[in-house]
Amino acid sequence: MDVLTEIEKNVSQALAEDTGTGDLTANLIPAGETAVAAVISREDAVLCGAEWFQTCFRLLSPQAAVHWFAQDGDPITGGQTLCEIKGNARALLTGERTALNFLQLLSAVAARTRLYMEEVAGTGAAIVDTRKTIPGLRLAQKYAVRCGGGTNHRLGLYDGILIKENHIIAAGGIAPALRAAKKISPPGVSVQIEVESLDDLRRALDAGAKLVLLDNFDLDDLADAVIVNARLTNRAAALEASGGVTLENVRAVAETGVDRISVGSLTKDITAVDLSMRFISQGLR
Repeated sequence: MDVLTEIEKNVSQALAEDTGTGDLTANLIPAGETAVAAVISREDAVLCGAEWFQTCFRLLSPQAAVHWFAQDGDPITGGQTLCEIKGNARALLTGERTALNFLQLLSAVAARTRLYMEEVAGTGAAIVDTRKTIPGLRLAQKYAVRCGGGTNHRLGLYDGILIKENHIIAAGGIAPALRAAKKISPPGVSVQIEVESLDDLRRALDAGAKLVLLDNFDLDDLADAVIVNARLTNRAAALEASGGVTLENVRAVAETGVDRISVGSLTKDITAVDLSMRFISQGLR
């Protein structure tokens, strides 16, 4: 997947949704007028989405130039100026909302991820995202997770195998499902299986599972799962906790000794970071 092409597609669709047949209000401004605007953060966060932001203005006016005072992945604070944009005033006005939408959303994902990373610091557990993303923005949100220090799970159904409950039932059990997955998986593609009990975990490990999703295990069962894995495989399999993970309990989950913790809320139920864009000079020719 070409990242820049995907970004341009995201931005083109968002601009088309907003502008339709044209920005009527921007026509208040003379066509040739140039302006400079600044983007200011109103709260602490982690910056993410610079390429989506500047692509908005580039598609509207190729001459638009963005100068950044912070980079993706940097912590930002309330009152901080993040960048300045110089370009055609109409283009700046037309692109403002769309550009900020990307920057606010992706910065929120990065900031949420950074909070989770801080909670599990020192435990060795990785924070992993899921497929619970906004339709059409998966690549963008997964990039934001990385900017926050997290780890990406599979991008979609095409680059990783995750055998869930219904797959196991349809395949006739844990062992048959794993055998079938190993036969069909392309080189380099991971095979993960979801289990719902310690007995299922033992069956999966006995069948050669190397990556196991522990679905909605409580803390005691997570700790026991780590012990079972150590006894049966000498921890050769990686264990991932999933379900009901919050900022309040993620440290306790990590301290059970699991290798990974998947968190759907990294990319859903996100509250956008409060950013604003203000003209700081205009009427330039």
